[in-house]
Amino acid sequence: MSSALRLASPLLVAVALVATAGTVPSTAAAPSAAAPSAAPAAKQPEAAGYGGAVSSVSAEATDIGIAVLRKGGNAVDAAVAAAAALGVTEPYSSGIGGGGYFVYYDARTHKVSTLDGRETAPRTADQNLFIGSDGKPLAFADAVSSGLSVGTPGTAQTWARALQLWGTRSFADSLKPAEKLADKGFVVDATFAQQTAANATRFAAFPATRALFLPGGKPPAVGSVFRNPDLAATYRELEAKGTAALYQGDIGRDITSLVQKPQVDPASGWNARPGQLSAADLAAYRVKQQAPTEVGYRGLDVYSIAPSSSGGTTVGEALNILENFDLKDASSAQYLHDYLEASRIAFADRNRWVGDPSQVDVPTRALLSQRFADSRACLIKPDSSLTSPLAPADPRHPSSGCSTAGTPAPTTYEGTNTTHLTVADRWGNVVSYTLTIEQTGGSAMTVPGRGFLLNNELTDFDFTAPVAGVPDPNLPAAGKRPRSSMSPTIVLKNGRFDFALGSPGGSTIITTVLQTLLGHVDRGLTLEQAIAAPRVSQRNAAVSDVEPAFLATPDAAALTALGEAFSSSPAEIGAATGIQALPDGRLQAAAEPVRRGGGAAAVVWPVGAQ
Repeated sequence: MSSALRLASPLLVAVALVATAGTVPSTAAAPSAAAPSAAPAAKQPEAAGYGGAVSSVSAEATDIGIAVLRKGGNAVDAAVAAAAALGVTEPYSSGIGGGGYFVYYDARTHKVSTLDGRETAPRTADQNLFIGSDGKPLAFADAVSSGLSVGTPGTAQTWARALQLWGTRSFADSLKPAEKLADKGFVVDATFAQQTAANATRFAAFPATRALFLPGGKPPAVGSVFRNPDLAATYRELEAKGTAALYQGDIGRDITSLVQKPQVDPASGWNARPGQLSAADLAAYRVKQQAPTEVGYRGLDVYSIAPSSSGGTTVGEALNILENFDLKDASSAQYLHDYLEASRIAFADRNRWVGDPSQVDVPTRALLSQRFADSRACLIKPDSSLTSPLAPADPRHPSSGCSTAGTPAPTTYEGTNTTHLTVADRWGNVVSYTLTIEQTGGSAMTVPGRGFLLNNELTDFDFTAPVAGVPDPNLPAAGKRPRSSMSPTIVLKNGRFDFALGSPGGSTIITTVLQTLLGHVDRGLTLEQAIAAPRVSQRNAAVSDVEPAFLATPDAAALTALGEAFSSSPAEIGAATGIQALPDGRLQAAAEPVRRGGGAAAVVWPVGAQ
């Protein structure tokens, strides 16, 4: 029986029950239905039922996605509408000034497809993009808030291409709910206020950003209504003219003008270096439709995004390594030890081999081969931890896998503020979509009169090779996509949707997705329990990042005894969302209960757990 038929029958039952009761189950009121209240929109981190599901960090975005599903739209329609809404309520993490990766499962064909909407470097860029006049790499702080950091945005084209390939609604119809939300506004919550305050200094340096996000010179207060009429007008222009307004039109001209001549308040003392993004770069931009990565794990088929992101290859290699270990019956500490070691090894190989495959030779198939993973698994010992940074192996010559000889390629910095949404519809189609503008607030440059921030994605390139003499696949180059860690993932069982997930978090995205997947598949946690569990992240570094809650567990001491060292500097790691197909035909939507202020999960026809 197809996924569509398996969902349809319970849905009819739910509809009949609703009709009998004379009411329609609903999430929080749609943003266009009434003026915002004095309290931020309510969120719930999990929901179960029929007819489709949406999970994101924003209550308004989730509600807009649910409204699209309720009106007959499919998962792609709802994902684009929700993503456009995130551009309103999560402007420091997403928006049409950025890019991302879109993974789609078609329930009719049982096929997974992907779109690479990553930003690209200007065609004039070279490996010295971030090298100063003194011949040394720029400090990150000197590059991030500048035109130099801005790549050609891919988000608007990603939305349009996804709708063209798999959607049922027009681009204009998909943007309309977010346009209304931007005009009407939303109630500021503590997370939005805190993110604004943390970036107030650099926001204040750019007049357009200060005017929009620091009204009266201060971050908006919790409980106040934040409106963005400029973004609403920009969405209206895109609705009328399509993506040509950005890639060949007035919106694009405003973007390149700002990049080439950043508008800075002289009194701020901020040195915003100009970039070289041009109208020709915008006109030449193309979203790439490409095959996903695929690995088998415990009888499941795990699909994700292929390079230019390193997410699919790194999660996939780690899973292949862990096929050699019994994580189900292992002690909690041993399971976590094996997970950390597999992640350490996969990151060592990722750093050496993964970049934009249009510009460098990326051995994707070899990295994902079980033979190569088996050769690396021998490095994991039950009674000790490896020392990082660990040297990579050559996946094209797996016999090298068990050696620790060679020169390591360390993991370099990636901005951590991204967002992820997951959507499923009544027919069984699913979207897992991660989008970003990189740093919290991106470049900090708001396009004047347009209401959106530009990305600083080019700082995801390595400014210079981390280790002299070791080839670096992630140096800047003309038209190149910087390496990403975004890992939107869809898992199938016997060819049908089982669950999907993804997360923000820079390079910790990979470990968040991996740890959540292992917790669900191997440790028997529900998807919402696996998302909520304390996180620890090893990325071929001397120490593993860990959330404070993890340090309070007995596992922390046991891992320390095995040689693992921890840094608890991040208060939280990631902010995942996911959806699972339950055995009884319901969908279970799950989001963070606490991280990033908590997420918003909803279904079209709620039916409680039996």
